[in-house]
Amino acid sequence: MTDRQHLLVHGGTFAAVDDSGDISGVRHGGSPEGLFVRDARHLSRWQLTVDGAVPETLAPVTDADTARCVLVPRGGRTEPPACTLFREQAVTESAFVESLRVTSNRPVPVTVRLALTVDADFTDQFELRSDHRTYAKVGAVRHRTVLDDGVEFGYRRREWRSSTTVTAEPAPDAVEETGTGARRLVWTLELPPHGTAELLLRVMARPHGEKRALRVPRSPRAVTEQVRAREAAFMEGVAFPTGWPELAAACTRGLADLAILQVPATGPDGEELRVPAAGAPWFLGLLGRDALLTSLFTLPYRPGLAAATLPALAATQATETVTDAVAQPGKIVHEVRHGELAHFGQVPYGRYYGSVDATPLFLVLLGAYVEQTGDSALARRLERHARAAVGWMLDHGGLTSRGYLVYRADRGGLANQNWKDSPGAICSADGTRPTGPVMAAGAQGYAYDALRRTAWLARTAWGDEVYAALLEQAAADLRDRFQRDFWMAERAFPALALDGEGRPVDALASDAGHLLWSGLLDKEYGEVVGRRLLESDFFSGWGVRTLAAGQPAYHPLSYHRGSVWPHDNALIALGLARYGLHDEARAVAQGVVAAAGAMGGRLPEVFAGYARGGERGGEGAPVPYAHACVRESRSAAAPLALLTAVGGV
Repeated sequence: MTDRQHLLVHGGTFAAVDDSGDISGVRHGGSPEGLFVRDARHLSRWQLTVDGAVPETLAPVTDADTARCVLVPRGGRTEPPACTLFREQAVTESAFVESLRVTSNRPVPVTVRLALTVDADFTDQFELRSDHRTYAKVGAVRHRTVLDDGVEFGYRRREWRSSTTVTAEPAPDAVEETGTGARRLVWTLELPPHGTAELLLRVMARPHGEKRALRVPRSPRAVTEQVRAREAAFMEGVAFPTGWPELAAACTRGLADLAILQVPATGPDGEELRVPAAGAPWFLGLLGRDALLTSLFTLPYRPGLAAATLPALAATQATETVTDAVAQPGKIVHEVRHGELAHFGQVPYGRYYGSVDATPLFLVLLGAYVEQTGDSALARRLERHARAAVGWMLDHGGLTSRGYLVYRADRGGLANQNWKDSPGAICSADGTRPTGPVMAAGAQGYAYDALRRTAWLARTAWGDEVYAALLEQAAADLRDRFQRDFWMAERAFPALALDGEGRPVDALASDAGHLLWSGLLDKEYGEVVGRRLLESDFFSGWGVRTLAAGQPAYHPLSYHRGSVWPHDNALIALGLARYGLHDEARAVAQGVVAAAGAMGGRLPEVFAGYARGGERGGEGAPVPYAHACVRESRSAAAPLALLTAVGGV
């Protein structure tokens, strides 16, 4: 068994296979193998044997949109393999397709017995996380039905229904029981001298609540053609920089990924939409903050993402207080899940609102979208939602009572509810975590920008001068308070947060760059901060670290305490450009683009904070972060934000 895992992603569906194209269901590094649709595993085993033995991988799967590998029966040096197997796999919406070509290597007839062991356990993704939690599923029943050309697996728990259908051409000669619940599809192939036989295997997953007429493509090649057509359409008309080919390549790769990383959603009037998914493998769904930032990054190039994201989030905006979901009227959703555990309330993430910053970012995107496109009709359509979002910031969010947006740790969900949402991410320089309600710096910048942009909408699209003036005054007051309370004069840098007593959380962190993006700092402070972010303790050569090196809390392999995030750096670059620090913005862009090139052209969610050319980082490539999403919408969109920051090339 290999240790490598390969992801095939299309919309809300992904498959994780090993080097040989098998699915064993076991965990490799950060995530288990399987075919996943809408938060459930619809294939937990997909294992091939030849003449009763696991074949040897001659050419392993490479990371691409289609998985291709070459296998041979195991043998010795003096006995060449009787046949070679060429395996090709792809996924599309709710489907997995494989073509398996078997070619004889002998000048005489050969009989080959192929067997494919398949199973579908319908496990919820939350059951597969590494936190070792277990969930009772009383009354759950699984069934298997043999078909003329394959087998169907079904799952039922009260009103919950889902199924996976596996069919083959030609049909298997037999479907055998294995004693484990899995089924074994068996073919006996008679190959003429140097002859070839081909099997086409098609898997259709039907998750609970799926009402669409699903179609499985004919072959992996057909899927590839669909993907290429979608990518080409999504990239059409985008002008890539001619003077910086590496940035152009990163933008091209990012747009191609974004063409595929879109999942279905519904607008306020029931209209069908497609919005950016957060990332695979763990977050292939609608996450408010991720979709909003992705849409902001792509706004000058693909405004259609914003035009879909805004109504989708308006449709899920909270209208009442729900304690377990951290919901309050006007709040924008953090995470939407469709799995079994969310359906039955065993996890709070069906609609989970544990985010302090998705609500202001919703207003930032709405204002930026209307300014960019002139589409005031959407501003009028979403006026009610925008006013409710402002109301949340002023009321439940804490702007009126505390002067800042405030969050409290959610015992059932997230301890931190800003973008650095891991448990220890908000900390002092020595690693101490704040107590009580937390006021994170970056969220105040978003709130400031949200108030200003919504004031502009009120004046230009809604005709409400009084409301506009009120919001502008609230923004000005927030800016004055922030620079008084957050600025650490002895360090010439803003605090990462304030704790429940209003004391600065003094870690030097990349969130200061978000304040530049939002325009919250005066020009003098902004220039000091911008230049500070390019000093060697912050800037690794590949990008700005989330936490400056040299502080006791720093760790280059942590999630948020010293790693490098492409989307974080995109916001920093945009902020540097806003304050006229164009050389610094270009330096950040050069580092991130170099990292993309060193990692095969695709930026992951996050990578380690080791210095470029340093003892551990090396000049060749950044050190990976083991549990990063390898397909992530914010990272895919980051090169486009960098292109905006450097003003074209």
